[in-house]
Amino acid sequence: MSTAGTQDTQGTPATPATLDLSLQSRTFVWEFVVPPEAIWPILADTARFNEAARLPKHEIIETPRDDGSVLYEGRARMGPFALRWQEKPVNWVANRWFEHCRTFNRGPLRSLCAKLTLIRTPEGCLGEYVLQASPGNLLGRVLLATRFFESAGKTFGALAADAARFAAGESAMAFAYAAPEITPKARQRVAAMCAQIEASGNGHGLAERLADLVLTAQEVDLTRIRPRRLARAWEAAERDVIELCLQAARVGLLDLRWDLLCPRCRVAKETVTALDRLPKGAHCGSCNIDYDRDFSRNVELSFEPSPSVRPLATGDYCLFGPMSTPHIWAHLTLAPGETRTVEAELPPSAYRLRTLEPGPEIDIDWQGGGFPEVILEADAVITGPPAEPGHLTISNRSGRELTAIVEELRWVRDALTADRVTSLQAFRDLFSDQVLRPGDEVSVRRVAFMFTDLLSSTALYSRIGDATAYHLVREHFAYLAGAVRAHNGAIVKTIGDAIMAVFGDPADAFRAALAIQEGVGAFNAETGEDNLVIKLGLHQGPSIAVNLNERLDYFGSTVNMAARVQAQSHGGDIVLSREIADDPAVKPLLKPHKVDSESVNLKGFDKPVTLLRLAP
Repeated sequence: MSTAGTQDTQGTPATPATLDLSLQSRTFVWEFVVPPEAIWPILADTARFNEAARLPKHEIIETPRDDGSVLYEGRARMGPFALRWQEKPVNWVANRWFEHCRTFNRGPLRSLCAKLTLIRTPEGCLGEYVLQASPGNLLGRVLLATRFFESAGKTFGALAADAARFAAGESAMAFAYAAPEITPKARQRVAAMCAQIEASGNGHGLAERLADLVLTAQEVDLTRIRPRRLARAWEAAERDVIELCLQAARVGLLDLRWDLLCPRCRVAKETVTALDRLPKGAHCGSCNIDYDRDFSRNVELSFEPSPSVRPLATGDYCLFGPMSTPHIWAHLTLAPGETRTVEAELPPSAYRLRTLEPGPEIDIDWQGGGFPEVILEADAVITGPPAEPGHLTISNRSGRELTAIVEELRWVRDALTADRVTSLQAFRDLFSDQVLRPGDEVSVRRVAFMFTDLLSSTALYSRIGDATAYHLVREHFAYLAGAVRAHNGAIVKTIGDAIMAVFGDPADAFRAALAIQEGVGAFNAETGEDNLVIKLGLHQGPSIAVNLNERLDYFGSTVNMAARVQAQSHGGDIVLSREIADDPAVKPLLKPHKVDSESVNLKGFDKPVTLLRLAP
């Protein structure tokens, strides 16, 4: 990677005594041997970049305006300077460019803007970084006339070189970073925690890797550790990393946190350490809206280092950075009446078109060709004719400035939502004390239930005796629990000889049901009881999470239906409701099996219900 720099100034760049308040700029050019989409995730990670540049964290104050928009003001201390500024929304098009500007009302500068543009070349790409600043007082004039640009160029050039090495696979870290020192005693304590994690069976050989992350990573990697994203980065099994983080929280390496995400911007506006502290709703100052909670949609479990292991500073390194919201492909501010067409390569996917400001939104499923024009009206977001392939057109037909957002609906792939984690056996085993407040309830948009029971259990007790039958039933519970856990589910409770299990994914519930019925013969052979037959039913739908008998439980018609579905089982078969059989993730799993359909009347339900029955 090579660098070059040029400086364009307005005014007379002579001595501090002759300088005026005009805007000054410097352009730095970096060469990369990788394409723009390889270097973008590193250089556009402005929070990581700023931390590596040793810029201070700052505080953001959000002030709602009469028109529903929000004024963002930042404040921080940098060396001897107390800084205060207006934070303008960052503009960007993913893999192309970003621009970030601040207007200061306290400090030596009046304005500061940075723009990065990636230009594809036959060898890779060029990174053109333009830094613009204007002085706010005499001290600012002196800074800009002396070493401001030279110092910034040296620092940013070194970080660009780090990014180039990382993108080329020559470095394990995006930027050179000196982690805080840890004492030998603290390191011993962390090593003991790793041993505990691995001994629990939940470490999966990853405990030392997690400890290394906690001790050496940049703070931006640690303020919100998301296990599903971590699993993808490590190329590890998702459930293994989730169980790892849960066990790490149990032994004190990590702290767990429940984030109540804004449904528009997907930023956590309320964070608590226990479910019984979870508020019923929150206010997002950025979007200027009030919103409720839903286990499936906006309650997420994440983690951060325990302060006793590695304390983190408060504040933000960057509010609007492109990689803080990597699902947003375009984030552009338009004046009233303005239309902009920019180069943009968007992948075919489901998208949400909205504004940064509170207002309407629209979801589209775009499968290629020209991306439809995004039209912002005063009270609606609509689509227009498609732009030329490789381009994006946005029109602001409202009477005020608006920031358009084109975001891919894939944020959920990284979110360990509450409905998913509370349906994992490891969570229920390790955090049985994580329950809602008595009398509290939280909606769950969709959850899959499995009910099982033993066929002719009364006859079983009579045939082999109460004591022997009791032990056999306990062994059968362990057998069921193993199958449920192996398929990302959890047993909520046992009811006599029956169980109620829950799954975040209906496909996991079906795979678990198959494993149970296909493996019961081997279980009978091991226990010496050839006649143990399991009845099993599956159903999914919305539910209510509640606190019942000091454990997290579920309530509602979906639960009642699931129990009734199981009652229709003859034993050895699997009975599914139409709701679970028609799920897109379950349908292909049914194809290898012979499935019979029948209509039945279920107790407590007015109309006949269609059920499907299959024998593994």
